[in-house]
Amino acid sequence: MVCVLILAAAAGAVAAFLILRIWVVLRSRDFTPRESLSILVVAGSGGHTTEILRLLGSLSNAYSPRHYVIADTDEMSANKINSFELDRADRDPSNMVLCNGPGTCVPICVSALLLGILGIKKVIIVYVESICRVETLSLSGKILFHLSDYFIVQWPALKEKYPKSVYLGRIV
Repeated sequence: MVCVLILAAAAGAVAAFLILRIWVVLRSRDFTPRESLSILVVAGSGGHTTEILRLLGSLSNAYSPRHYVIADTDEMSANKINSFELDRADRDPSNMVLCNGPGTCVPICVSALLLGILGIKKVIIVYVESICRVETLSLSGKILFHLSDYFIVQWPALKEKYPKSVYLGRIV
């Protein structure tokens, strides 16, 4: 009986610590300005890659180096990215994850969030909802709305439905 009580107390303490740590990481919005910011870009197939490359084209050189995640079977995205970036990025860990909706971005964003929860590294998660999402969020958007540091929408109707989001107009 005593062992069960000790085990229950230990499990409760661990659960309380994890909940507190997750709350601290998700509520932490204090970012230190930097001269450059390394980005991990999650490329989806087809239109997602085109949109993310348009968005990257409008960013300054302060957002470098850039690292890309591409599915093994997505040769079209790899070719688009290779023509967009003549140099491949180096292997330094990224400070920011930038994604715009492919389902492959969810596990990467969760991994980035876990780095912060475990106290290894704070990675900024920026999610840009696809331009084609006018009235409702995509499934990836519905998941990452709660996990991202910045959630950007491109239509005012989405800003009204999701007040935490940032509306910048059409950005891609």
